[in-house]
Amino acid sequence: MKKILTLTAGILSTSLCLAGPGDEVDFPADYLTNFTPYMSVDRTQNPDQHIRLYINDKGLSGTDDKGQLPYGTVIVGEVYKVQKDADGKVIESTLGQRLVNKLALLAVMERREGAAAEYPEGMGNDDWDFAAFKPNGDRANKDLTQCAACHAPYKDSHHLFSYQHIIAEQNKK
Repeated sequence: MKKILTLTAGILSTSLCLAGPGDEVDFPADYLTNFTPYMSVDRTQNPDQHIRLYINDKGLSGTDDKGQLPYGTVIVGEVYKVQKDADGKVIESTLGQRLVNKLALLAVMERREGAAAEYPEGMGNDDWDFAAFKPNGDRANKDLTQCAACHAPYKDSHHLFSYQHIIAEQNKK
């Protein structure tokens, strides 16, 4: 019996060590009804995409003395492909905004204690973890270290492109 317990403990500890970026982030199936939409914008880093952002109540509860959102904050980005003309050029509205076409991906960020350890040096991003899901909720096969690398330079805004918009949403409450 002792050998079985030792073997089981070894397997569990090994499997816990094998967790990688995004493995601990669950798909928030209730985000449309239980999260607050706070921003919809053309993506600056992707010229053929538009993103709509949602945040859970934990993220709207305030920040700590360093301006950090609390652990348990979840942000969902609905990433849309945009409309293109016959030549493949992005179509913009008369307001100069891209016209949304098809939902392509759900990008999820979760601030989770210890998440930084799952990413390469310099990409721990204050314990933000990343995940990508298909519109049906299945995991998408994405290199999540690319997400972390893109957010890494934004130290002054706690590794969030939309930090100021989140703070503005918090101030409305």
